[in-house]
Amino acid sequence: MEEIKADTTDHHHRLDVSEEKPPLLLTTSKPKRVASLDIFRGLTVVLMILVDDAGGQWPVIGHAPWNGCNLADFVMPFFLFIVGMAVPLALKRMASKHMAVKKVIIRTFKLLFWGVLLQGGFSHAPDELTYGVDMKHIRWCGILQRIALAYLVVSLVEIFSRDAEAKDLATSQFSILKLYSWHWLVGAIVLIVYFAILYAAYVPDWKFIVHDKDSVAYGKTFTVACGVRGKLDPPCNAVGYIDREVLGINHMYKRPAWRRSEACNENSPYQGPFRKDAPSWCYAPFEPEGILSSISAILSSIIGVHFGHVLVHLKDHSSRLKHWLSMGFVLLIVGILLHFTHAIPLNKQLYTFSYVCVTSGAAALVFSAFYIMVDIWGFKYLFMPLKWIGMNAMFVYVMAAAGIFAGFINGWYYGDPHNTLIYWIKKHIFINVWHSTRVGILLYVIFAEILFWAIVAGILHRLGIYWKL
Repeated sequence: MEEIKADTTDHHHRLDVSEEKPPLLLTTSKPKRVASLDIFRGLTVVLMILVDDAGGQWPVIGHAPWNGCNLADFVMPFFLFIVGMAVPLALKRMASKHMAVKKVIIRTFKLLFWGVLLQGGFSHAPDELTYGVDMKHIRWCGILQRIALAYLVVSLVEIFSRDAEAKDLATSQFSILKLYSWHWLVGAIVLIVYFAILYAAYVPDWKFIVHDKDSVAYGKTFTVACGVRGKLDPPCNAVGYIDREVLGINHMYKRPAWRRSEACNENSPYQGPFRKDAPSWCYAPFEPEGILSSISAILSSIIGVHFGHVLVHLKDHSSRLKHWLSMGFVLLIVGILLHFTHAIPLNKQLYTFSYVCVTSGAAALVFSAFYIMVDIWGFKYLFMPLKWIGMNAMFVYVMAAAGIFAGFINGWYYGDPHNTLIYWIKKHIFINVWHSTRVGILLYVIFAEILFWAIVAGILHRLGIYWKL
């Protein structure tokens, strides 16, 4: 199972993915666990913690304010890719379609529940020692909700298109594509719907009231002039328009990454005060895991499903790697060309097609690298901490990425809420020793968070304790 989160300054990246049982590497002898998939999952959780807790000090690893692709922008699609890849492996063991559908639906509701609970606003960990949420402003969308949608779609398509899978397929990537043509048909429908709405929907003028109590514009009403179609800029895109109309602007993420853009922020790309001439949309909410962008995100999981099919049907390492690497490079090249020819920009907030291609291609190449090093060369022990985290990803996500453990520790303070063990360790062992907030925070995240939770996950693994959805 797994999860995800993202940025320090932009807490909109949290994600979790789950699978029923450990994935199996199909061989002619006794089936073995695909260690590289666990390790890739663990790496993604680690990236989530890193970019969320150190991204504010290191903008290059945080989310791109709008167009572009920084390290944090790979986290969400990596999880979706892993979700898709795990689906054929998990559902292969379920002979009954009825039972498979039941398990998929139950797991989908679990993901939705945890998503709303952790990202909807109920928990204010780790810094605000409060809990509870105003239902007038609850955030309905989030990482886990996006994963739930992608997981539900690709799983149901997989379940109802498995009859042909009984055949021992062979050798050609084209034959695998043909065998699972329903997946690609669904992918084509998703892309057509996304493009049709993104470029054809009329976006009218809109207004909003600033509800962020920390904002200097709190309580003010702003109007944003649009009246256009097909725009991909921050204020007038169809992605934001659909969310405002369906979700309601009060239920969207109130601190989007665009606040750090040059148009808005004096310290861009760092977090800082708004420019005096900042346009009105800089103060507005925007949902980075919204409705239309989540529809596009299904494509990342569909691509992952294909990689899982290759793993299921092809029996030798060279054939698998040939398909994975060729498709990964093609996706990467297509996405880069679309971006640099200005046809379709890379944009995580809109989940553009070029972004799908680049991040899915990168996921394919990273997984292939792990597969070579771990499942072929046998360097499993070198990546053991990542494997432990990947095998207990939900636990690490909730405790570390969602900040529940840090919130609990911060609840025990002496005299002042900032006088806690976590603040003391961060300040005296890391920041003061290195005489640098940026370096100190980075090392704190690496050693006091990532390494700490890798050890905890390793202990739980030895005890056979796992948290799965």
